[in-house]
Amino acid sequence: MKRYKLPLAAALLAATVLTGTNAVAQTVLRLDEVAVGELDPGKASDYADSILMFNVYDTLVLPKQGGPGYVPHLAESWETDGNDYVFALRDDVTFQSGNPMTAEDVVFSFDRMKALGQGLSFLFENVDAAEAVDERTVRFKLSQPYSPFIASLVRLPIIDKKLVMENLGEGEGEMGDWGQTYLSANSAGTGAYKVTSHNPQQETVMERNADYFLGVPDAAPDTVRLRYGLEAATVRTLIAQGEHDISSQWLPPEVIKSLAADGAQLLQETGGGAFYIKMNTAKPPLDDANCRLALANAYDYAAGIKMVAITEDVAQGSPSTGAIPVGMYGANPASDILERNLEAAKQYLADCKYDPSEFTLEISWIGEVPLEERFALLMQANFAELGIKSEIRKVPWALFTEQVTKPENTPNISQIFVNAVTGDPDTLLYPMYHSSASGTWQSPEYLDDEQVDAALEKGRTETTAEGREAAYAEFNDRLMEIAPSIYAYDRQSIFAASNRVNAPALSGDPAQAFGLDGMGFSFRLMEMTGE
Repeated sequence: MKRYKLPLAAALLAATVLTGTNAVAQTVLRLDEVAVGELDPGKASDYADSILMFNVYDTLVLPKQGGPGYVPHLAESWETDGNDYVFALRDDVTFQSGNPMTAEDVVFSFDRMKALGQGLSFLFENVDAAEAVDERTVRFKLSQPYSPFIASLVRLPIIDKKLVMENLGEGEGEMGDWGQTYLSANSAGTGAYKVTSHNPQQETVMERNADYFLGVPDAAPDTVRLRYGLEAATVRTLIAQGEHDISSQWLPPEVIKSLAADGAQLLQETGGGAFYIKMNTAKPPLDDANCRLALANAYDYAAGIKMVAITEDVAQGSPSTGAIPVGMYGANPASDILERNLEAAKQYLADCKYDPSEFTLEISWIGEVPLEERFALLMQANFAELGIKSEIRKVPWALFTEQVTKPENTPNISQIFVNAVTGDPDTLLYPMYHSSASGTWQSPEYLDDEQVDAALEKGRTETTAEGREAAYAEFNDRLMEIAPSIYAYDRQSIFAASNRVNAPALSGDPAQAFGLDGMGFSFRLMEMTGE
């Protein structure tokens, strides 16, 4: 039986690093993200949701800072014999309400996520049950071997059962709405920050939790104001005037470059994600793989990288080598970058069963991400060289997520930034390409391919690194053969920031970074310098 314990260095750090008293001067960190911010941790899935979840709630494990793997957090150790995982919980953790955290809270959090069936609940499809062995011990029973299980636990935030049970809303059955109404506006976690007000379209305000079990350093912000949906021009002005601290990652490159020239620092995060141009395989003409391969070969990858360059050394992306970002299981080497091949594109188009003169492609871009319009225009120009006509349509995020629930309403081409929500390739690739996942914002391809499904399922059950590498390499090769997507670039998130904040986890130092998007925004690890 394998056993995992909290490393000695981490235990000493937890006991000693965060024990100071609050600074006399109240500090405020101000940042922004794309709306809307989903506060209910059972529904969280997007980037803004992740920032809220990682600060308001805690999980049994955390990604290891500065390297691969996971370390205990609310748990102090775990054991596994294959399909059963047993966790020993810390005995010094209380919720923000003052209620002690126990095994019953862990079981409740799991049961609630499964019952809601929203957000990232699909991560736990292979978990039959969670049970409280005693007050400090939890057992998870899996239906079959599932290699990414420990990684998945970074997306199981632990909720205050007693508080939620006191605030159940109307609904079917004994549990009513499972506290959805309450948790959409209030926090019920153990996290380092607690919510004082929440408007999912405008702003969430958080304050440090003085009773956090690891403590919060004096230099960390006292208050955090997370704003939603600010225009790029507004963010630029606010940062220049010293009234904003960290931009979202969605600013156009030239705006970030301008802010950097004016003295702003550039923060960065690489968390296992990419920019995917999705092709709807369920309706003509992109139900023909030859037509898709024509578009994939006609796309100008090098021009796309230039469009996201900020300085000579910093860009919002690096060249793609295939369907899997460099560094993950199954990825091609960094030297094997994708390049445009117009002659191959013409040959594939000649083999396509559709005549390009008889169709017009719909190319969509997300209205809240202006950068995508440039890629839409690039594709339109690239495809025109093949004689393919296209129309560009701006689609608000909320409308896009509704459209893709039906293949006939889904655009021929969509643009999506996707990341591995647990740091494991399974959570990047399975929700996009397994046939069972069709009809979400991550999977507007509506791909249905037996070889792809088999490789993804193998990647979930292989228990060795070599086995998982082989499974995902097979998956990568198959996707390059049938081209359900154009793999534009491996993503690197760049944020413009004032010099009032120091964020080591976003500094570009690999020893400080987390391999999980959003985790770098753990506010307790930031410092307000006052400069």
